[in-house]
Amino acid sequence: MRRIKLSLARDLKVDFVDRDLALRRVEEWSEKSTYPVQVIYGPEGCGKTAWLRQSVELLRELGFDVIYLNPIERIFLTEVGIEDVRRRLNEVLHEATDEAWVKATWLLIDLARSLIKAGRRRVAIIVDDVFSAIGLSKAAMYVKGMLGLIEYPPRDYDVIITVAATSEGLSRREIGRHRWADLMPMWNMSKEGFKQLYNQIPGNKLPFEEAWRLTGGNPLILGEFYKAGWNIGTVVGKIIDNKRIEAFIASLSTEERHWLEDAVNDPDTLLTRERMQLMDRLVELNLLIDVIPERDSYLWIDHPPLRKDLGLGIGEHNAWQTPLHREAVKRVLERFNRSSPP
Repeated sequence: MRRIKLSLARDLKVDFVDRDLALRRVEEWSEKSTYPVQVIYGPEGCGKTAWLRQSVELLRELGFDVIYLNPIERIFLTEVGIEDVRRRLNEVLHEATDEAWVKATWLLIDLARSLIKAGRRRVAIIVDDVFSAIGLSKAAMYVKGMLGLIEYPPRDYDVIITVAATSEGLSRREIGRHRWADLMPMWNMSKEGFKQLYNQIPGNKLPFEEAWRLTGGNPLILGEFYKAGWNIGTVVGKIIDNKRIEAFIASLSTEERHWLEDAVNDPDTLLTRERMQLMDRLVELNLLIDVIPERDSYLWIDHPPLRKDLGLGIGEHNAWQTPLHREAVKRVLERFNRSSPP
């Protein structure tokens, strides 16, 4: 299988590495279809998009008609044998507006039906970060539409693969209320896989062990360090600003800030009745992943994290998206403590 090139930064292309277990799962799907829809979730920047784009290449080589759409990043990839399908999507996306990408997202299901109706027997539909584009309230409806391709196709087929990926904890909860999808987590890269990525970055950089300790294997954060000239404060500050952590912490009561301090040390401390609302707000801000499944490899799309690694912000049941997300919260908490009267 050809390994694709990916942009870790505007001026840095890297080869896709790691995720062998996740690619083997795609090969399994290519033999028996997905049922129900596979919804992959995990930390922002953990590598879901890279894996999905590599999966497009793999499925193409396995003889599939493949449509991949990421309306947030505005990426559209097709490997289909019917020109009309590609043309119809291109016509919609020609406007290059947010509305056009949302329209294309909904059109995708109809186009997949067109492929099956035209006699294409091996079809894969892959949508990435689609729920951010169409809105949380429509997430479950969209998944049900994808499931309809499998359950009520316009004609017989051999294999249909339907995959959606999300970083949003709230969309995962909304979808999980129904039985239309299997929710499968993907974690940040394994230490060995992360080292393969790290070794592709030229020039002076943070020592590997420090990069691992700060990122927890998250390739997006690694790219942010590269773009910031390896300045830790710059990257932490960007997380603080993007997530509006100062405003969030300012909205908390004194007791809630104490609970948050406990969670910085161990995210599992949020699993009590009175602290659940705080945990939900952290999930909503994409700072925390909650309700992490058992570390049985069958339940994960790739290698699961360790059962508990508080050094990386990973508890048995909850985890910070990356160690740097935890560090961002910790720094703002410390500022509040210094400025608050005794």
